[in-house]
Amino acid sequence: MRIARKLFEPPLAPPQGERVESVDPLRGKMDLQGKVAIVTGAGKGIGWAVAQRLALDGANLIIAEIDEKSAEEKAAAIRATGREALSVEMDVSKWADVQRMVQEVMVRFQRIDILVNNAGILGPYFPVMDYPEEDWDRVIAVHLKGTFLCCKGVLRVMKEQRNGKVVNMASVAGKEGNANMAPYAAAKAAIIGLTKTLGKEMAPYNVHVNCVAPALIETDMAREMTPEQRAFLTSKIPLGRLGQPEEVAAVVKFLVSDEASFVTGQCYDISGGRSVY
Repeated sequence: MRIARKLFEPPLAPPQGERVESVDPLRGKMDLQGKVAIVTGAGKGIGWAVAQRLALDGANLIIAEIDEKSAEEKAAAIRATGREALSVEMDVSKWADVQRMVQEVMVRFQRIDILVNNAGILGPYFPVMDYPEEDWDRVIAVHLKGTFLCCKGVLRVMKEQRNGKVVNMASVAGKEGNANMAPYAAAKAAIIGLTKTLGKEMAPYNVHVNCVAPALIETDMAREMTPEQRAFLTSKIPLGRLGQPEEVAAVVKFLVSDEASFVTGQCYDISGGRSVY
């Protein structure tokens, strides 16, 4: 009990007049030095925030993006910081594109340490009974099939290396559902299940697979919503605001670092208190 009390005692205040050094996250910890990281959908939003954060901490980046111009612009910005960066135009829902991407990365870097499956689309808003089949198929293809294919391609490399970190992008919608967003919510729920399955499959090879489940984040995808939709989803967040891409990137950074060495098959909420399980 004496130990327990000591652990929960408040920290002592610094002596009066003593300067306390603050931690500046923008300096970077450099604990990913030399790591090779693939981020899909890294041309904007959460993907770009994740790519910048990983580069800040020392990683070399592969910007995998369906928009070729955006991919190269972002890769050039990473290279300007002194990191290596490769842009790859690809559609994550096409196996041939995924295979080509993996091959290009292996030729350039000879290894893959980190995969962040972030590529996604929102899709139109309809109730299930009115949802167009072609739109359903596309949302499922990008989110769920894309995550599956990228894992399928990259995990072969990580298994051979006996090392690797994968973070899949789920959503609080995959836990709670969002009305008129059935394929998005269904895909995100499936990604959580896929992550837990892969966590078990890949653990014997020292490959960690986790996912994050953000609530509404201030991105172009959120800005596509009507004011009423934004207001409704914001009202469900106890912190009373939307999340920022950098806040998601911080959690992803933890999961791909050595600090998460005993974490796999988990879903980390980034929901401002919205999720209850």
